[in-house]
Amino acid sequence: MKPLTLWQYEARRAGWAALLGPPLAIALGVAAALANPLESDSSTARVLLGTLEMAIPLAAGVACASLVGHDAAIELQLTSPTRYRVTLVRRMVVTLGWSAALALGTAVVLIVTGWWARWPQNHGAVVGQLTWVAPTLGLSGLGFALAALFRSAAAAGALVTTIWAIQQFFAGASQLGPGRLLYLFATTRGAAPDDWTANRLTLLGAAAVFITLAVVVLGRSERLIREEDE
Repeated sequence: MKPLTLWQYEARRAGWAALLGPPLAIALGVAAALANPLESDSSTARVLLGTLEMAIPLAAGVACASLVGHDAAIELQLTSPTRYRVTLVRRMVVTLGWSAALALGTAVVLIVTGWWARWPQNHGAVVGQLTWVAPTLGLSGLGFALAALFRSAAAAGALVTTIWAIQQFFAGASQLGPGRLLYLFATTRGAAPDDWTANRLTLLGAAAVFITLAVVVLGRSERLIREEDE
């Protein structure tokens, strides 16, 4: 199979959640911000950056949680020369690549139009991209790992959504103690000045741990076959 054809196939297999979730999240967030002007430009800018920091990670996290477990005839997948976990990692790359392309495009538009700079805690045009990169990778890695562990897209997606909602609605409690370094919304919902960089790097590190865990679990073919039969 030619490389382009292979990646097109993996994009289709990633499913509608991976393809439609991120653009819908961005469209709804931007529409909400611009349709209901707030009392200041900084407040509107906060909502626009929040679309990148909140909506994109949730859409990508739920999409990555849906990647594991919907292949028919898993036994045939496991006899393929390409390891099944490699196939799933490719689909995750497609999902994250699509989300990243949309998020980066949106960020560029916000920078060019000046909205990016109107939020005081924007952290610059370059380093500030960690606003969406870190929580997107963190939540997506978590969703992928949960799906690998539970073999259930519904359970993994529900847990990802629950964690996102807890940090959203209990922002104050989520920023207390060591847990503040795993807070997803440090750019738009607040973080101590010295904590932002550590927070973003911790989320990236957590993403690496989650993805590694998922790859290890998915490498246990006997577990996959047993759970598929149950």
